[in-house]
Amino acid sequence: MPFPGGIDADANATLLFSLAAAVIYAFTIDMPPKLARSAVKTLAVAMLAVLASLQGGSWLLIAALALSAIGDALLLRDGEKAFVGGLASFLVAHGLYIALFLRSGEGVGLLSAEPWRAAIAGAMAVLALAMFFALWRRVGPALRLPISVYIATIFAMGISALTLSNLWVVGGAVLFMASDGLLASEKFLLSAISPHRDWTRHAVWMLYYAAQLGITVGFLLG
Repeated sequence: MPFPGGIDADANATLLFSLAAAVIYAFTIDMPPKLARSAVKTLAVAMLAVLASLQGGSWLLIAALALSAIGDALLLRDGEKAFVGGLASFLVAHGLYIALFLRSGEGVGLLSAEPWRAAIAGAMAVLALAMFFALWRRVGPALRLPISVYIATIFAMGISALTLSNLWVVGGAVLFMASDGLLASEKFLLSAISPHRDWTRHAVWMLYYAAQLGITVGFLLG
């Protein structure tokens, strides 16, 4: 087990609870929305926030995970207000991640010191710009500003993660951007009858949970 004390330790039990909730949700993605299904999705990341608290993690990490769990719950609801609320929760969560990464990192000079970091930063910029131009034409005027701010914020989160030497966190940030890119495509770019909707929903969840898990484990064990 990753934390001391074996499977009976609170930290290890909380991690297993989170993993179990994530797996259960993965198998229920295509089922009709129900309270139990919503609770399982929310608990998957909420338990990571509990884990971070139990292990004495930074309040920035705990708050970012807690807000992400709230965002998960809101995005399961229908309607533009719930979507904007979920977007706002994740926006603040990314802001907290940016603060955490910059506080823990080694400065932006690390990007030019190691070419692979600069290459990833360039790929992130291309993805962010592609998301911006693709979504600008497809979303309504009311959503253009919040989505543009969100894209800029998650790009900043990805760049700030590249200032860390902890590869778990870097990998988590990369997966987070990939998950958000797929989610945007599934929600706004794919038609309602597209055959790609099935696999994108599963891919979004797996990438997203792996991202949150990687960031959490990276800070708690790194």
